[in-house]
Amino acid sequence: MRMAYKCRAYPDSEQAALFGRTFGCVRLVWNKTLAERRRAWNSDGKNTTYKQTDAELTAWKKTSELAFLSEVSSVPLQQALRHQHAAFANFFAGRARYPRFKNRTGHQSAHYTRSAFRFKDGQLRMAKTTAPLQFVWSFDEGDLAGLNPTMVVISREPDGRWYVTFAVDTGAPEPLPPTGHAIGIDLGVKDFAVTSDGERIANPRHLERKAANLARYQRRMARKQPGSANRRKAKNKVARSHRKVRNARRDFLHRASTTLVRQADTIVIEDLAVAGMVKNRSLARAISDCGWGEFRRQLEYKAGRAGRVLIVVDRWYPSSKTCSACGHLLAELSLSTRAWSCPNCRARHDRDFNAAKNILAAGRAVAGADPGDVCGADVRRQGPSLPQSAAKQKHPRREP
Repeated sequence: MRMAYKCRAYPDSEQAALFGRTFGCVRLVWNKTLAERRRAWNSDGKNTTYKQTDAELTAWKKTSELAFLSEVSSVPLQQALRHQHAAFANFFAGRARYPRFKNRTGHQSAHYTRSAFRFKDGQLRMAKTTAPLQFVWSFDEGDLAGLNPTMVVISREPDGRWYVTFAVDTGAPEPLPPTGHAIGIDLGVKDFAVTSDGERIANPRHLERKAANLARYQRRMARKQPGSANRRKAKNKVARSHRKVRNARRDFLHRASTTLVRQADTIVIEDLAVAGMVKNRSLARAISDCGWGEFRRQLEYKAGRAGRVLIVVDRWYPSSKTCSACGHLLAELSLSTRAWSCPNCRARHDRDFNAAKNILAAGRAVAGADPGDVCGADVRRQGPSLPQSAAKQKHPRREP
């Protein structure tokens, strides 16, 4: 299993200058290679292989215009080519969108493999630097002196903060003790999550609480002269405000996902179409602020590490419109309706709690009697809900 430890880094002036040049070279190699790929495809209809891009990089270093590429470590440049090759593979497989050009104002990073750094006795020395890189280790687990990273990533955020990330191959952790409990989760905007146990996790609305300050900083930045030092300072304030919102959201999602993984052996969630939902202009900001995609990602890897089962119910399953008591399916249910009564059995339902119970029932139907037997299935209700109630699952449990 691969784990990553991200720490604050404090490079000196010489190291910061070198890393800055490395970021620029990585960005140039990425953009130039991407432009050549697009040109080859549009003009000749040919795909570009990694071997071809590697040969082009070697040729660029021999030219007078791009000879400065040899002044930085060659490893991050090679890694940029590998990442772009993987990005196109993911694009053609339908797992990601088309790769885009990099700009100098966003997140900057450079990936170093074992041949480009040395880590000994808790000290990190990067290629083409003389002094060790200073960083702060803030993790209770893991022995820094015995750390054996396979890759080191140096990054710089738009607000100017530096980070170093250690990728480490470790053994599989011990699974958590079983609880004998299963839980269904309905994600929403009013409440971030409602569980089948009746628990409601409030939506902290991090961006909404910081929107006034963020808007004020953005107005100040807009009044500054482009290219001036004052505009750069104002832009850093905007970036710091975004960082605070991002960190608060990430901390909340980590706490919520960890609590749920500890509570239940089987966790069932919906496969939400977030990309389509954010097209609603009225709810786009609120939906983006929730971080549902990141929440699912955290549940997936934490459930895998803890030996839990995560089941993902199909997005078309009408969990909110189906009566959890008798299975009756409503023809329509508006978003403004928070509670409704079943016309068949007269049961009174809270919209979100009813959806969570239906999601759990669908997950149990997929899992069968033993959640460990989950390996791929569909679940369909009988009757009027048949055309749109398919459900699917995902089983991240490790093999013994």
